[in-house]
Amino acid sequence: MSPIVRLETFHDEFVCFVRATAADGAIGWGQTSTYNADITAAVLHRQVAPWVLGADCADIAALIDRVERREHKFPGSYRCRALAGLDTALWDMAGRRAGQPVARLLGGSPGRLRAYASSMKRDITPEAEAERLRRLCAEQGFTAAKWRVGAECGADVDEWPGRTEAIIPTVARALGDGIDKLVDANSGFSVPRAIEVGRMLQDNGIGHYEEPVPYWDLEATQAVTAALDLDVTGGEQDWDLATWKRMIAMRAVDVVQPDVMYMGGMVRTLKAAQMAAEAGLPCTPHAANLSLVTMCTMHLLAAIPNAGPYLELSIEGDDYYPWQRGLFLGDPFAVADGHVTVPDAPGWGLEINPAWLERATWRESTLDGPAQSAYVALYHAGGARNA
Repeated sequence: MSPIVRLETFHDEFVCFVRATAADGAIGWGQTSTYNADITAAVLHRQVAPWVLGADCADIAALIDRVERREHKFPGSYRCRALAGLDTALWDMAGRRAGQPVARLLGGSPGRLRAYASSMKRDITPEAEAERLRRLCAEQGFTAAKWRVGAECGADVDEWPGRTEAIIPTVARALGDGIDKLVDANSGFSVPRAIEVGRMLQDNGIGHYEEPVPYWDLEATQAVTAALDLDVTGGEQDWDLATWKRMIAMRAVDVVQPDVMYMGGMVRTLKAAQMAAEAGLPCTPHAANLSLVTMCTMHLLAAIPNAGPYLELSIEGDDYYPWQRGLFLGDPFAVADGHVTVPDAPGWGLEINPAWLERATWRESTLDGPAQSAYVALYHAGGARNA
């Protein structure tokens, strides 16, 4: 046994990296979910660290379960966002100990992985979007691309009048044959409008229709899925495993899209992916930025039996997401012939930029720290015997 003795966070408003250290000196790097990362870091130190400091780092699933039980009154998104930092750090530590990539620990293999070019923009004209996606596919070899329709949670109000009707055929024609075409509505439509748009998508050779109606209304999503012949996809926002169970049982979607960081890390994402596999549904996870979520998703797709045909790879650079600038050394998401590479190096196989860490806000929780000792003593004295 090698207990966890320190959890450190390095954060700004958008990103929070987590370093876990065990008593024998082993370390692992992870990340909480992006956005409001300063809040998530506080949750990690207040509601995650006390229950795992002093515990064996080897059984990651047991530690995640322990935190969920001890923090059962706080079952929401922030707890899962914080759990992701612990989970992903411990998977990295396990890979470093074993000298193996996480993909291999999960039963898969590193190597090339097909990616699709994922646009995040709605403030772009149909013509400009068509040109940049066509160019990227030609230059980087992408054989699949996704663009945005509707307006995010827009209740049938488009980003501007007529944009959806214009962008669907404009981009589809520009990409032409041989490119898989995907669109994302981000909960933008009512059921009737979503079905109307879905039929336009079918007529233009588009096979993936993401989050057509408010994601929290599973019955509405199910109605759209039943009415259309293309794949209706969803799940990126969902973290509650009970919701996942119901979504899959009712066949609300054709393809599931869990987000590793929103879910709370690999352990909980694997549970959602397994439920989908048992139901015969593919898993094409959500990975909408170039933080650690994309690398974790790469390892996941290299291992699960029901992996979808491609990885979501954001094409938005530092001009769109300035907070992405300088997170890692090198280019861990380099594209060659439309593929990225799951590294064969231990753990996640990338290096966080020391210069970014130096600028970040740092905080630690330690096994013998005054803020943690009371919790840890209570746990080991039997105060958490029902965990």
